[in-house]
Amino acid sequence: MQSDDPGFRRLIENLTTTVLLLDDQLRLDYMNPAGEMLFENSLRRCRGMPVADLIPGDADLHAGLRRSLDSGHPFTERERRLTLPVGREITVDMTVSPLIEATRQPTHLLVEMLHIDRQLRITREEQLLNQQATTRALVRGLAHEIKNPLGGLRGAAQLLEQELDDEELKDYTRVIIGEADRLRSLVDRMLGPNSLPVRRPVNLHDVLGHVFRLVRAEAPETVLIETDYDPSIPDISADRDMLIQAVLNIVRNALQALGEHGRILLKTRVLRQYTIGQVRHKLVAKIQVIDDGPGIPEEIRERIFFPMVTGREGGTGLGLPIAQSIVNQHGGLIECDSRPGDTRFTLLIPLETKDDEK
Repeated sequence: MQSDDPGFRRLIENLTTTVLLLDDQLRLDYMNPAGEMLFENSLRRCRGMPVADLIPGDADLHAGLRRSLDSGHPFTERERRLTLPVGREITVDMTVSPLIEATRQPTHLLVEMLHIDRQLRITREEQLLNQQATTRALVRGLAHEIKNPLGGLRGAAQLLEQELDDEELKDYTRVIIGEADRLRSLVDRMLGPNSLPVRRPVNLHDVLGHVFRLVRAEAPETVLIETDYDPSIPDISADRDMLIQAVLNIVRNALQALGEHGRILLKTRVLRQYTIGQVRHKLVAKIQVIDDGPGIPEEIRERIFFPMVTGREGGTGLGLPIAQSIVNQHGGLIECDSRPGDTRFTLLIPLETKDDEK
């Protein structure tokens, strides 16, 4: 990327898009400052590096670059996952353009990369928030339609029971009343917390410590439960009991997924100037529940925050929707990333209150 025009060079060097120039041997000839930030390395150290070392372990991409150079045909890929030499995975939109000289044979490849992980995260968070709002509205409507006839059914069974003299017949009315109460309880659990959080200053590590003690008493000795806390996290204005319920639901899910052996890690960090959905917060508490179990089945991975969706036999599928609802009421969000051996539930909760933001 040589040019005597200082304006052109200034333009390239101030782009937020990564620009790479590869020679005919697919070695790095130029990288702008955005590329140095993305690859966490300098042009001086990377110049002449084969693309297979710059972007390791991606034979399909390397073959595509070679085909583009040989054929002179450009190509574009959306949401391409790349693994950098430092081991970090990123997602980029990529455009590859052969640069054709007077010989009509491409001598260089111009590679443009737009890092889109942040945009994808914001889109995913918006989808989760919209999903939760839609689900809650649907469940509330369904609950209304179910509770009304259930109330009538239960009342009729009680009146019938009063008219019966035979105790054996009364057993049937008691079954009707019991099942009506069970269904009502199930609907109430699907709705999640029916009251607003009672906010008080809460130490998140006190919440996690309480959950730790509860789960430690339930877990087999062969399951290791560890903590990795950031002591700098300030108190949060929240409902302590509701947060305990949300975290406990997630940790118990992890424990059930592990069975008799495995490891659970409770981890906290502070994120600064972090966006949840479309709202930017000065400080956000990041609470992670990480386990090394088999992972969430792929066929339900995108639906785990819907009520009644479970990958466990005998499970109700209500723990995660309730946890999501609680964290949403605190202005936050729960995300999940799962693969065999590494499942991470991340609770993002703003540390500032609405009064703090004014």
